[in-house]
Amino acid sequence: MIEWEIHGMEFGSCNCDYGCPCQFNARPTHGHCRTIGFTRIDRGYFGDADLAGLHMAFAAIWPGAVHEGNGAYLPILDRRADPAQRTALLSILTGRETDTLATSFAVYSSMCSTVHEAVATEIEIDVDMAARTARCEAKGAASARGEPIRNPVTGAEHRVGIVLPDGFEFTRNECGRGWGIASGPVSMTLEDTYASWHETHLNRHGIIRS
Repeated sequence: MIEWEIHGMEFGSCNCDYGCPCQFNARPTHGHCRTIGFTRIDRGYFGDADLAGLHMAFAAIWPGAVHEGNGAYLPILDRRADPAQRTALLSILTGRETDTLATSFAVYSSMCSTVHEAVATEIEIDVDMAARTARCEAKGAASARGEPIRNPVTGAEHRVGIVLPDGFEFTRNECGRGWGIASGPVSMTLEDTYASWHETHLNRHGIIRS
């Protein structure tokens, strides 16, 4: 396999309640899953291709829980990428050149019976994990934003996270509220649902934990 590694930040939102029961091996809040994810690559490579500064995203839907499969997946690539970089981003997003089910991208794409042709577009990602804020857009394909959860009585920001030492998506995240829209072959609307911020440090074997 081609050796690769990326280090950056990921923001995503799904249609579950805050916290997302899927993170606890429970059923999705509404029995099905809808999600939009954005990844900012601060540094990374795929073989000889330098990926630093590039962005990527995806939108996916499943009729039931993710592990039950039969979903639809749309990879979204940074328009600024050259051909080699686009191949790299698509490979990472679809689990190619990756150990079996080693990354969240490999899991999500493999649980989809339909993987649509990738879209290349301008992707803007503005995330602040500490503040639990995000504004992300893949023009013409998907957008998402995030805010902190707030105390229903005082309105004060409520900070909470999930720790998953053996997780395949993250080992620790910050949770918040998310809104999102995806159009095209994988469409959805997310309104005030679960949002997640986490550091992304991956290679073809999965999360780099050291």
